Amino acid sequence: QVHLVESGGGLVQAGTSLRLSCAVSERAFSTYTMGWFRQAPGKEREFVAAITWSGDSTYYLDSVKDRFTISRDHSKNTVYLQMNSLKPEDTAVYYCAAAAYLSGSSYVERSSHYGYWGQGTQVTVSS
Repeated sequence: QVHLVESGGGLVQAGTSLRLSCAVSERAFSTYTMGWFRQAPGKEREFVAAITWSGDSTYYLDSVKDRFTISRDHSKNTVYLQMNSLKPEDTAVYYCAAAAYLSGSSYVERSSHYGYWGQGTQVTVSS
C-alpha cells in the first residue's frame, strides 16, 4: 500500500508564496508519476501539475503555468509544488496523487488514472 502525506498548506495573502510537500511511503517512488490536484468548495477536482517518474516531463494547468513549479526529490521520496504569486482563486484543498509510469498530458491530467491519493492540505489565499 502506498501512502501519501501532504503538508505545507495554510492561510496566506494574495501575491505571496507557499510550498506544498507530498511524502510518499514507497521505495518504488522513482516509478511513480506524481500529480497535484485541487478542489475548491462546490467545484470539481481539477488537475494542477504533474511530473513523470523520471522528472523529465512536467505538465501544468494553464492558469498556474507561470506561477507554480512541480519538482521531486528521489532521495527524500517527496514531490513539491512551489506556488508563487498566489491568487484568491487558488484557494482549494490540494491533493497529491501517484500513478505508475504515467505520461502524456491526456493521461496525467485525469484524476481517474491515479491509484493513490493523499488526504489533502488546505490552501486559502485572502485578497
